Amino acid sequence: MINLLDLDKQQMKAMFPDRPYRGSQVFSWVFGKAVPSIGDMTNLSKALREELSKEYTISYPERLKVQVSNDGTEKHAYRLHDGLVIESVLMPEKSHWSLCVSSQAGCAMGCAFCYTATMGFHRNLEVSEIVSQVLHLQRAYPDRQIRNIVFMGMGEPLLNYGNVVKAIGILTDPEGPQFSKRRITVSTCGIVPGLKTLHQDTEAALAVSLNAPTDEVRQRLMPVTKKYPLAVLMDALRSFGLPNRRRVTIEYVLVRGVNDSIRDARELIRILHGLKVKVNLIPFNPWPGCALEAPDPGAVSAFEDVLKDSPYAVMVRKEKGRDILAACGQLAGSTDSGG
Repeated sequence: MINLLDLDKQQMKAMFPDRPYRGSQVFSWVFGKAVPSIGDMTNLSKALREELSKEYTISYPERLKVQVSNDGTEKHAYRLHDGLVIESVLMPEKSHWSLCVSSQAGCAMGCAFCYTATMGFHRNLEVSEIVSQVLHLQRAYPDRQIRNIVFMGMGEPLLNYGNVVKAIGILTDPEGPQFSKRRITVSTCGIVPGLKTLHQDTEAALAVSLNAPTDEVRQRLMPVTKKYPLAVLMDALRSFGLPNRRRVTIEYVLVRGVNDSIRDARELIRILHGLKVKVNLIPFNPWPGCALEAPDPGAVSAFEDVLKDSPYAVMVRKEKGRDILAACGQLAGSTDSGG
């Protein structure tokens, strides 16, 4: 059976060579209205629905567990068809909600500050497994306005490039969930080949996890630096196509005694020269078994002050969900089905 959640609008139109408008109708039911079954598509004849049901289905992952933080953040765990578990995070804002979604089960990047890295890499998520993280919650909480989608959960989005780009196309389609292209952000550790084409294939915002101003320190935290050194990554960012008034977000996880000095801050300003960027400082969020430590609050303030005197806007991210391991770098696919 083919899962309709894996198909985009053009593929659905191709299901009806003589009546492509039927494909648009099916697309609207699946992604715009998020119906759970083909039988709910009431503007299709009963005979057509029965015919479609012989070959197609609408299949969501099982929502396994929900944990709620003291600050209102929710971590949602899903069991996939092969038993793997992924997590996404729903975060309350002043007037809306933001949703952090996963693009892979596990991750192969091995970043020292990331709990997901301890899982190893299992596989890429299918389009259905990506978009269902959004549709599940829209169905479960129809009164909540989920406005922002960030690909900052488990996995490296640019190593699941085709499925991530396809999912973004579905999420931003006017006949689908209708998310603004400016409200979707893809975060990467710096996979240069994907960076060279991302702006051509989607208008999503870009965030780059940088975390150190030198190759020596960055490779200690992020093994990907050996393949894509900072000079190569910076060149890719300089050639990245950006609309006017758009900026790439530089994410910088501050780790005590590793990358949080005044000297590091000044070197960061130097390597960012000429780039259209803004900087998000993220104090490291500890997780079980990690030897790295969160920075001293004074060091965070001092680092921020140095960047405030630079041409770049800077903010310190207020972490949410730390008490349930839902903050940045803390997702690891719990298999506990309680809660």
